[in-house]
Amino acid sequence: MISPQQIETMIKAELPDAQIHIQDLTGGGDHYQVTVVSSQFAGKGLVQQHQLVYRALQQAMSCEAIHALALKTYTPEAWQNTQ
Repeated sequence: MISPQQIETMIKAELPDAQIHIQDLTGGGDHYQVTVVSSQFAGKGLVQQHQLVYRALQQAMSCEAIHALALKTYTPEAWQNTQ
């Protein structure tokens, strides 16, 4: 089990400017939906954006502290367009 705060800390270590929204989908602390907004995604495709986040969470995912992850990534400009 991993807390939302721990997930946020891990992502911010890789993407310091990130705005992060985390939802525990099952209440069990291992199935999360994470939305990450970062200027570091600019000019990168969706797969590259997700790879940056997965790299940040690699340790938690490899030991299955995070069993399932629904991930959405946006640049700040794209995020504003969804609001």
